[in-house]
Amino acid sequence: MSKLTLLAAAAAGYVLGARAGRERYEQIKVQAQKVAGNPKVQDVAHKAQDTAVTQAAAAAGVVKDKVGDVASTASDKVRRDASIQPAP
Repeated sequence: MSKLTLLAAAAAGYVLGARAGRERYEQIKVQAQKVAGNPKVQDVAHKAQDTAVTQAAAAAGVVKDKVGDVASTASDKVRRDASIQPAP
């Protein structure tokens, strides 16, 4: 998205929001709070959070293994290169 398009969209949003006024803002806010307080929405949000935590833990384990492998490979290469070329 170009900067001009983004600026135009922001300006249009501002104008439309300003026209709606405080009363409409309050109506939208009340509706959003009702949706957020809905038990079904809360249940889905908790499930999503649990899934994210589980996936993050799994990803951390994979990253830890990969970093260990890469570090081992790098240290082996440094040792091998150091034994091939004499120090100045």
